[in-house]
Amino acid sequence: MSRDTGSEALARLAEDRVDHRFKGLPPDADGLTVGELTAQRRNLFTDGFTTPVLALSAERLAHNLRLMETYAVRHGLAFAPHGKTSMAPQLFRRQIEHGAWGITLAVPHQVRVARAYGVQRVFLANELTDPAALRWIAGELESDPAFRIICYVDSVRGVELMDRSLRGTARPVDVVVELAAGDGARTGVRTEAECAAVADAVADTDTLRLVGVAGYEGEVPRADPERVHAWLRRLVALAVDFDKAGRFAGAGLDEIVVSAGGSAWFDAVADVFAEIPELSLPVLKLLRSGAYVSHDDGHYRKITPFNRVPEEGALEPAFRLWAQIVSRPSAEQAFANAGKRDAAYDLDLPSAQVVRREGAAERPAAGIEVTGLSDQHAWLRTGPEADLEVGDWLGLGLSHPCTSFDKWQLIPVAEADGTVVEYIRTFF
Repeated sequence: MSRDTGSEALARLAEDRVDHRFKGLPPDADGLTVGELTAQRRNLFTDGFTTPVLALSAERLAHNLRLMETYAVRHGLAFAPHGKTSMAPQLFRRQIEHGAWGITLAVPHQVRVARAYGVQRVFLANELTDPAALRWIAGELESDPAFRIICYVDSVRGVELMDRSLRGTARPVDVVVELAAGDGARTGVRTEAECAAVADAVADTDTLRLVGVAGYEGEVPRADPERVHAWLRRLVALAVDFDKAGRFAGAGLDEIVVSAGGSAWFDAVADVFAEIPELSLPVLKLLRSGAYVSHDDGHYRKITPFNRVPEEGALEPAFRLWAQIVSRPSAEQAFANAGKRDAAYDLDLPSAQVVRREGAAERPAAGIEVTGLSDQHAWLRTGPEADLEVGDWLGLGLSHPCTSFDKWQLIPVAEADGTVVEYIRTFF
């Protein structure tokens, strides 16, 4: 699929009609196209949006995109941010415009979404053995010479299944051997000897082409800087050994792929990938961190590598979930109208940040704590300093971008004064 076709598909998102499918949007906008609603530049707080409503900060989103682009360039890394975080083609396009090599994805449906909106390079961080999906990918490769996909392999059996489904196809599928992060880690080959056996199995096919090695350091058991660095050096050593053994020769390659990098240890990836020795071909050092695009106010705020390297900058949390106080049964308790259907809760509960009252300035949510979530309610504990009444809007910070995006199909992007300048469509 050409970039022009992708641009046309993105433009068509603005033609979709606003209706009951999209939570939090103004009821009086029903029937408008998304483009028409965007052009009205409504204010999130005064122009009819209903709670709960999730919003992205325009300024912070732009900051995060610029920061990771700069970081990747500074460290000589190619960047394929993980698209499963947002599943938002508009954000995929912005990430690519900010220098991303391509988009990382995890399952066939996500690849189909990316292709529908013109993504030309995909890193599939998973072994793919589904025959129907493999045949579809083969068709994409055949119909679009510019399309490239790289996929994990982590077993001889997986290689055999892929080969069986791809026989007779026009272009081989590029694969990387996934090195497991340790015994008991998630996926990947456990030992270097088994990695060699998987690579040999790939070499015995005409349907697959070995292009490198990869893995996910976030699964290193009892992860700390020493253990993560040690595992990353194992990954690099595997690439070096494969190269010395001639496993990348004769396959028509112009580069060797070495890939790692979640959102917790990309500083370690930068450190170790800087040590990669000269190989027989140039090395594509591919980083895959995805949570940066929105960052968060919980888990990733605590574990981001920028805490360890503050001189490199800082990501900014771009999400805020707005809910309304609907019950104040006592001085110690209140309830807001956002719950598990609206907010991430798999890693941490939301955090109360600010309060807005009609006719008054926004102020910190002093003395307010989220203690639990029901399906559609947030349970709030309120201290003596909490100035909170029914009807107030409560701004909540969220923890874990991946399970925040997936609850919202159309997300307003608001400037600091509340002016909504864009709507981000997600496809989960």
